[in-house]
Order: sequence, then structure tokens, then C-alpha cells
Amino acid sequence: MSERPMAPTAPDLLLETESGSTVMTPSRDYHVGRDPLSDIVIDDARVSWHHAVLRPDADHWTLEDEHSTNGTYADGRRVQQWGVGPGSVIRFGSAADGPCVTLADRPAPAPERPSAVSMPAFTGTFRQPTTVRPLPALPHSRLRSSGGTPMLRIGRAADNDLVVDDLIVSRRHAELRALADGTYEIVDLGSHNGTYLNGQPVTRAPVGPGDIVGIGHSAFCLVGDQLQEYVDTGEVSLDVQDLTVAVDHGRKVLLDQVSFPVGEKCLLAVVGPSGAGKSTLLNALTGQRPADRGTVLYDGRDLYRDYAELRQRIGLVPQDDILHAQLTVHSALFYAAELRFPQDTAKAERQARVEEVVRELGLQQRAEQPVHSLSGGQRKRVSVALELLTKPSLLFLDEPTSGLDPGMDRSVMHMLRGLADDGRTVIVVTHSVLSLDVCDRLLVLAPGGRVAYYGPPGDALAFFGFEHWPEAFESFERDQDRDWAGEFRESPFQRQYIRNSTAQPHLLGSGPVAVAPPPRPRSRSAQLGTLVRRYAAALAADRTFLAIMIALPFVMGAMARALAGSTLTQETAMNALLILCVGGVLTGAANAVRELVKERAIYRRERAVGLSRSAYLLSKVVVLGAITVAQAVVLTLVGLFGVDLNAPRGKGVLMPPLIEITVAVALLAFTAMMLGLLVSAMVRKEEVTMPLLVLLAIVQVVFCGALLKLHGVPGLEQLSWLVPSRWALGGMAGTIGLARIVPGELTGDPLFRHSAGAWLLNMGMLLVLSLLFGFLVSRLLRRHEPAVMRK
Repeated sequence: MSERPMAPTAPDLLLETESGSTVMTPSRDYHVGRDPLSDIVIDDARVSWHHAVLRPDADHWTLEDEHSTNGTYADGRRVQQWGVGPGSVIRFGSAADGPCVTLADRPAPAPERPSAVSMPAFTGTFRQPTTVRPLPALPHSRLRSSGGTPMLRIGRAADNDLVVDDLIVSRRHAELRALADGTYEIVDLGSHNGTYLNGQPVTRAPVGPGDIVGIGHSAFCLVGDQLQEYVDTGEVSLDVQDLTVAVDHGRKVLLDQVSFPVGEKCLLAVVGPSGAGKSTLLNALTGQRPADRGTVLYDGRDLYRDYAELRQRIGLVPQDDILHAQLTVHSALFYAAELRFPQDTAKAERQARVEEVVRELGLQQRAEQPVHSLSGGQRKRVSVALELLTKPSLLFLDEPTSGLDPGMDRSVMHMLRGLADDGRTVIVVTHSVLSLDVCDRLLVLAPGGRVAYYGPPGDALAFFGFEHWPEAFESFERDQDRDWAGEFRESPFQRQYIRNSTAQPHLLGSGPVAVAPPPRPRSRSAQLGTLVRRYAAALAADRTFLAIMIALPFVMGAMARALAGSTLTQETAMNALLILCVGGVLTGAANAVRELVKERAIYRRERAVGLSRSAYLLSKVVVLGAITVAQAVVLTLVGLFGVDLNAPRGKGVLMPPLIEITVAVALLAFTAMMLGLLVSAMVRKEEVTMPLLVLLAIVQVVFCGALLKLHGVPGLEQLSWLVPSRWALGGMAGTIGLARIVPGELTGDPLFRHSAGAWLLNMGMLLVLSLLFGFLVSRLLRRHEPAVMRK
């Protein structure tokens, strides 16, 4: 039986335009147009959005015009369908001077030299990089020598051998060293954002064939005897393959084999009813909560495998504003730049980048306005500007139009359209369907985290068979037994926009790999300095807080002064000390009880890009602690000014009585502040902090020892050990010898003794409680961090 002849196939062709070249293989069609998602993008007003298509047809290629406005021309005449091949010249929009493409045979690959190092299989942006800078050959005679080792230094400073103009790169970032055996190694020079080899952070590692060295937005590889740089310009693709997320040990599926491609300069909207997995998908794509199974390809690179390096190229704007509302737009962006850029970045460099982002988003007229005075749409622009400081290639937004009126909704979506057109891939999760027409692609998720539709937004409602989106969402909720995902899998939309729209191979991903927390762009001490200055500026700009902060110790002190009279007596002593305890607790706890919960979104985002947990907590302790201690001193001096404290022999235990009482109230207020931070770290909503503050004050009064006998009462005595006012009242009572002034069962407490041991125990326990509360706050902060940061 004779063999059946194989069907002829169209040849591989090289298509060349003014902006670059594309190798066409007969495995798929190639679309030409102004649409950024076209295979061949021609940015010319005479070219239609979808202009023409090149198709393999048996043993040749066919050019077909897609009803373009200005026509397609081959061999000088307008054509509707035309056979093309090597040597063909095609013009679009005008026969005389329209944008031109030429077709040629694909050149045969040059034989590899034995000494050459193979170039890695870059894809997307890296396959046709915007910037390629081959370096001179690396003979030892032309290399800089450091300690006898030939090397080439890479960094942001002008005196490096290879200057990388990227603010997330350190001034002296890394060295490529040539070893005696003819091999190379990459050495990190203590950079702030790290050096990566094949996606993993390294301090020193050999560089071999096919290895990718990542520094900032650049990738370096050895090609023959050259080091070549490939710059991530932002025009990247994303290919999502079979993402699956399950909870409750796999019993509940939140995402079910979600797959879709996102092209370069694409604006993708993700919509769906509540519980469809939109936020879960966002967390999986950004690495905040990686999928259990599946693969995310960032321009052909496995995002999970290379997440340590690639996360620097991902921007995330959460639903809540990630801004301090009291700061001006300029100040908020400048502090963010100070935290995110390397410590060796000059102030002028940070300032220039902030001004660039402000201009890009049209915020020049709002730069000196406080954030809280902006409209909702303008605040969202500032949140986006903050993420754009580090020039991310992928920008994700979670509900950016939530709470905005239709006009602002439209304005924000047009802003995102412009960001995508400028060379970014933008993915927005939204409940709003008012402005889907400005998006390139629409992903609709059905309940259960399944893909119900993916394609152009304009075709979605017709695909579902409805005229309005509310009807479609009602149907999702009503017809939960309907196989929405199955219908889409069998539709031509799935074949056209998912199966045939990606050239990436399908990888069998097994889920994420373990990655370390992100590097800190600045040291803990440098971060602490920035955070302290930012927090102090935010508090100073809050006039309401300032007024309360100044008035509270005077009011509480005046109340204590009225109760104390001119001399502490049996009738007035206990009440005066009690009001000082209440005042110290209220001043300290009221300062801190809202401070962590109201900044939760800010903390979570900044922590994901390298913020130190300890630096963040210490900044709160330093600023609030200084304010609280100052308030406590004012409270005590106002409350006891001119009062005869009636201390034994006119002396305190170790110091003058007024100083000892001031120390006790200051330590009480500081400990209450730490307790307030603990409450703020525990609660989920800011609204519940005020009722808890009232409860906190009541507990301090009841268990301080002024109203109830605590010593020797099982249970109550042990419980009172955790109450700061118990120890503060004991210290103040010991200072004035309260048992002598007010004899009785309550004042017979051993903590009230006029002795150095009792006083030091009381003060020491306040310090111990402060440290205990601080430790608990640090542990609770971990609950609100991305999973990878909980270490």
C-alpha cells in the first residue's frame, strides 16, 4: 500500500515593517491593524483598527482586507484578497505612501560557534527588545580589574562599565567577573533590590549558557563573547493557564481552570457576580495568594517560578486608597518614592520621577492639595501614580471605580485606557459595566470561578443572549445549574480569543514555588526615618487631631486639680490619683486605637514591596510615644500644680514626689498607647475602635485597685496584673504613702507601699506590659500581610 502524500504547507516568511520584523509560521493567522492586540500593529491614522489578515492557504499565504476604510494595496493596486509570498510589498491606507510591509524568505539560522553561549529563548518583549546594547568583547586585557580579577561593573552611576538608567537599580549594583577557567560569575554588590539569576536572588553565582541575569527592568545574557542587555519596556503579554484555587482542603473551589491570554498594551476588564472569584483571580495573578495549580506566563517566563524577580514589575492598586489623606499629593508621592527606591537614590532623582508621574496623570494642578480634598476619581489617580513610580509593566486595579459617580467612573476608565496605550498591560477588576467599551478584552467569571466569556466587550451581551448587564448577572445567580463554562468552551469565541490567540506553549504547572520576602529597598533604620517623618507630617496636617491632642491633657489635668484641692487629704487623695490614671489611659489609648486599622490597606501594599514590619511598628511607637509622654507630663503638671502632695517627710521613694508621679503617669500613658495599638491591630473595622476605647477605660478604672480589693482575691488579682492602671496607681500611691493618708482595706495593698522595691516593681511591670503588647502587635500585623511575607 503506497504512502499517502503529505499536504503541502505554506513556508515560513519574514515580515518586515519600519518598527521591526516578525517571523510568520503557517500554524496560525496574523492580523494587521491599529489595535494594540493585533499581531502586526501599525500605528498610522490611515490604517483601520482591524485592517487585514494574512492566512496560510495550502502551500502559500493569502492577504485578505477586512473591509478597511482606506484599503489594502499590493503591487500598486487595491486588493480584497491576494496571494502573497517572498518579495511581496504591501501598503495599507494608501497606494503611494501608506505604511509598508515586505515579505521575504525566513533566513536560515546561522551555525553556532563552538565558543558561543546560547542566547536564552526570550519571548514577547525580550524576543524583540526595544533596547539591545551588546557590549565589547570580554578579553582580559579590556576588562576592568578588581583585585586581579577581570570584571565588568553594572549599576546606575555614570562610572559603571554598563550604566542602567533605572531608579530601582543601585548605583553600584553588580559585577560580572571573568574567572581563570574561562567561565563567568555574577556578584551582587550589596544592592538594595537584588540581583537575580533565572528569576532567583543570588549574591554570587556562576553564569552559564542560557542563564538570565535580572537587574531592575533589564535582563542580561552572554551571547558569544558579548554581554547583551534586554530592557523590559513595559509592552508585555500575560498568558494564564488553568489557574485553580481551592480552600477547605480542596472541598471548595474558588477558581476552576481559568485560562486566557492578555496581549501587549491591552486593557482587560474582569467582571462577574459576587463570589465569582474576581478578587481570588487578582491575588493569583499578582502573587499575593498564588494559585494552587496552573501557570501564569509573564512574556513567556513562569511568573511563580521567577516571582522573586518579576514582582518588581507588577503594580497593584487595591480598592481602598493607599494614601495618607492628610498629606498633599506631592508629599504622599515623594515619601512613597523614598520608601521604594534604593537608599542611594539622590533626592533630585526621586523628585524628578515624582514630577514625571504627576505630569503623566495630569495632576499638576492638584500637586499641592491635600489628598482628602480631592474627588474620588482624583484620589484614584494619585493611587495609580504611586504605583507608577517604579514603572511597572503589569498594572492591576481592584474596583478602582467603586463608589464613583458615572462621570468619574468614565474618567478613571479612560485614564486606564491611556496607560495601556502608553505601553503597559492593565487588568482591572470591577463591578461597574458603564465603561467596558474602552477595554480591549472582557473576562466574565461565572459563580464557581469559571470562565463564562472572554473576548471583545461589545460581543459579550449578545453571546449571553441579553440586552443589559443586570439581566445577565441575575441569570448567573438564578440559573446556577447552567454550564456557563461549558457553553463558552464550545463557542467560536474560545477558539478565536483563547486557543488561537497565544503562541505560548501550554505548561503543566504544579502551582507556586516557595519564594523569599521581597528585598528591602532601604535599610530598617532608613525606612524608620522616612516613616517617622511621614507619620509626623500626616499628624501635623490633621488639625482636628492636633486640637484634641492639645486639649485633652489640659481638660483631664484641670479635673484632677479640682479634685485634689490645695492638699491631698483623706477625702481627695484617692480621687485625684484615680483621675490621673483615667487621664493617662485615655490620652495614650485614644492616640493609638485607630492608627493601625485605618492604615491597613497602606501597610499591606507597602509590606508587599519591601517595607519592614519592625520599622513600621517602631515609627508608630516613636511618634505616638513622644506625643503621649508629652501629654502625660502636661496632664500631671496641670493636675498637681501647687498641690501639697503630703508625701512622707515631703519626699518620694527615690525622687521628688511630683517627678515620681509624672514618671508613673507617663509610663501608664505609654503602656496604654501600646494597648491601643494592640486593639487597633486586632479589629477589622475602624468603627468598632471607639466602643472598645470606652470599654478599655472602664476596665482600667475597675481593676486599678481604687474601687475593688484585688490583693488576695483569687482570679481578680491575677487578672489585674494585665491592667496597666493597676501598676501606675500602685506607684503613685507608694510615692505619697497613700496608706498613711487614707487608711483602710484598699490601701493596704502591698503595691501601695512607700518603698523603693514596690515602686520599681510597679514601674518595671509597666515596661514589661509595653513590651508584651508590642510583641503581640507585631504578631497580629502578620495576619494582614501577603502570604509570602509572613516570615
